[in-house]
Formats: sequence, structure tokens, C-alpha cells
Amino acid sequence: MAAPEDVLAFWFGECTPQQWFEKNDAFDATLRERFGALHSEAAAGGLADWETSADGRLALLLVLDQMSRNLYRGDPRAFAQDARARDLARRAIAAGDHVFGSRDRCLFLYLPFEHSEDLADQLMCDALFRALGDAELIDYGVRHRVIIERFGRFPHRNAALGRTSTAEELEFLTQPNSSF
Repeated sequence: MAAPEDVLAFWFGECTPQQWFEKNDAFDATLRERFGALHSEAAAGGLADWETSADGRLALLLVLDQMSRNLYRGDPRAFAQDARARDLARRAIAAGDHVFGSRDRCLFLYLPFEHSEDLADQLMCDALFRALGDAELIDYGVRHRVIIERFGRFPHRNAALGRTSTAEELEFLTQPNSSF
């Protein structure tokens, strides 16, 4: 079974930022092969011992938040770990994990809030990204928040989650940059 340092070395050493955020079937297959069993253990409530260190918390966040999205595209399981990831991100921030972290480490500590369909989490993400002072991250955060302010949810998740889309959401989904 992989350890926190294995997850961090893979994510920040072997992967490119492009792989982090673009749909790529080969990358998803690599994640399934290397970390699928680890994700299953984490999703079942395991890896609590990872929560005792900054590296462990970040590695677990990557597994729960990011890898879930790659492993289960178009499936409700892509979002099933979001609440646990947000709780863990809150605890990591409370512990100060972000204070001396690099931009990329902070990004992945903050993304569970950007992924949330709760406006309070979106506002928190907005403040965290603004504190980093990175214009690109601020823009992405604002684009997520605006969708939540408008719809109260991310319409691009509706099909995967079995939710009925409104006419306004369907129209929105035809526009560029309507999903992430």
C-alpha cells in the first residue's frame, strides 16, 4: 500500500499541472492502477493515521478530492468524498499546513472548497485564493463561485448525480467554460 510520500512524489513530481486538471483516459488508468486500492481504503474511512501530519493530510486530500474525480468521471462516486475532504482541509488549515506551503500545495489544500456546492465554502475559497495573490487561481475561484451563486449547484454534475437540470441550466451548459 502506498504511503503519503508516494502520493506526494507522484502528484508533484511525476505529474504535470496539465494532467491534474484535464480529462485524460491514460492518466486516469494510471491512477487506477497505482492508487485505486488506496482510494478504496480511504473512501471506506481508512488512512486516519495520515491525518496526523501535514504531508499525510495533503496526500489524503489528493486521494479523496482529486483522485476521486479522475477515478470516477461521470459517476456519483466522483463527489462522494467531498465532505470528508472539506473537513480534512479545514483541519489542515487550522493546523497551519498552508502557512509555509508552496503555491501548489496550498492550491490542493483549498480546492475542496472550490469543489463545494455551498456558497460559504466558495467564499472561503475565494478568500484563500486571494491571499495567495495568484490571478489565475482567483479567476478560477470566481468562475466557480459565480455558478454557485447563480444555480446553487454545479449544473455539469446533474447527470452524474441523477439530478434534473432546469431549462436555464441546460442553456448554461451549452456555453463555453460551463463545466470544470
